[in-house]
Amino acid sequence: MRVVVLGPQRRPTLDSVARGMDLPGPVATVTAGWQEREPDDAELDALLGGRSANLRLHGRWQDVLVKDPEYAAAELEHRAALRELQELYLVQIDGTLRALREVGRYGGSRAEVREAARADTEAAVRLVDERHLVRVREARDAFEARWRPGERLAAAEHRAEIRQIMDAAAALVVAGGHVGVLLHVLRLFAVGAAPVVIAWSAGAMALTERVLLFHDRAPHGPAHAEFLDAGLGWIPGCVLLPHARRRLRTDDAARMAELAGRAAPARCVVLDDGVRLDLGEHGALPPGARTIGPDGRIGDVA
Repeated sequence: MRVVVLGPQRRPTLDSVARGMDLPGPVATVTAGWQEREPDDAELDALLGGRSANLRLHGRWQDVLVKDPEYAAAELEHRAALRELQELYLVQIDGTLRALREVGRYGGSRAEVREAARADTEAAVRLVDERHLVRVREARDAFEARWRPGERLAAAEHRAEIRQIMDAAAALVVAGGHVGVLLHVLRLFAVGAAPVVIAWSAGAMALTERVLLFHDRAPHGPAHAEFLDAGLGWIPGCVLLPHARRRLRTDDAARMAELAGRAAPARCVVLDDGVRLDLGEHGALPPGARTIGPDGRIGDVA
């Protein structure tokens, strides 16, 4: 599988990227992150030379919920439980991050004492992040084991149709939008990879091992970055940061270093407009990819 990650597509580069690859067949697309606007993909189809086949995952999901009310009720309850998990995690991470920043501001005359306290507090932050992701995975595993959504008739029919489209596809293109919805429908319909995968924004985030939500420039003020869930794992070793310069205070080295530390050992990859990353084996980043270093500064991969 060849994976290409693009920067945000406000000024599309997908057309030139796809043309350069000389793809030998139709291109399956996922616009489920756009939710109700999923069918509004005429521009995307044009960028792909009229060869796209939209998997219509959001529409298929809504169809499953209508045809299988028992499953729909169970999924509604499951999603409510996940929201509660996320809210409790935010309470926990707020406390530990505030402690970490207080330790960083503490003066004192003994650097070794302060560094030991900082290391312990960083470990506490990572523990909260890791335990949250474990809790989410456990909740999802328990839900799937009980309800087996892929085996239920309504979803199984859609899965079979999607497999047929994917078997003929030369590439899979995953657009952005709501990353939680993307993750859910990609799993529900067991969408597999194509020989070439091109993704950007939330679509690329969903393919990583861990999905990190972030926004330092929200209208209500900076919010803590928060892990949402595990991703599909097709892009290992990276936490992707689309729109980084619009959403992050990249000039705040301390805040960026905090982010890099929470993502470690994965690397925080900055995805600005115009970026194209052709990933190597095991998600290896190409030279020139921009990442956040342990000191909080953005630098190029050599």
